[in-house]
Amino acid sequence: MPERHGFGYALTPVKLPPMDDLCERYTHITTRIANAARESGRPAGAVRLVAVSKTHTAQAVAQLAACGQRHFGESRVQEGVPKIAAMQDTALEWHFLGPVQRNKARLIAAHFHWLHSLESLDAAKTLSRHAAAGTRLRALIEINVTCDPRKHGLAPAALPAFLEAYCAQSWPGLALCGLMTIAAHGGPETAVRQTFAQLRELAADSRRAFGLTDFDELSMGMSDDYHWAIAEGATIVRIGRALFGARAR
Repeated sequence: MPERHGFGYALTPVKLPPMDDLCERYTHITTRIANAARESGRPAGAVRLVAVSKTHTAQAVAQLAACGQRHFGESRVQEGVPKIAAMQDTALEWHFLGPVQRNKARLIAAHFHWLHSLESLDAAKTLSRHAAAGTRLRALIEINVTCDPRKHGLAPAALPAFLEAYCAQSWPGLALCGLMTIAAHGGPETAVRQTFAQLRELAADSRRAFGLTDFDELSMGMSDDYHWAIAEGATIVRIGRALFGARAR
């Protein structure tokens, strides 16, 4: 990947749990994920865990990586890029979870392997242009399934038109891999699972309608609802608090 450039400031230190506690949390969660995958009729390794490390230090990332975790998620470029640069483990994969700002697209394309928040053709064009030669950013389209005005993402009804326009163009720096959503926080199981089921059905409809052969990723489920998301077909779950503890800010 291209040389990484920091932003010249230190991340706020966070009081970390002892190493054993972090590994214990990691083992507990990965075991639950594997069991939930099996209960949904899939292999234990069918669901990828993204550890959401935003507001936590590079030291915390290094500790969790030493426990075996490989995928980490950040929502702010100005925090994520210095953290990525501080890590020596090139086997780690970094996921960008926040909205794409035009002036940050170059840094996202240069430093992250995955994007979970594609919602415009302008962002796709800019990201594809900035991707390094021979590399492709794996992109997921963010869908606002609940149509919550406080959330980002396309409305479900807007997805077909977006895909039609997307598929009409060439994007050498992007690999379109699937969909992402966020369920209502603290909602009842029935409503939350309905959100996840709707995303799964949108992805299946899109694969059929547009002949998308590698459109299989479903990024859905966080600390409070990832077990329901896996039951509804999640292939990626994004977990922060249950691993690292409460955010520092």
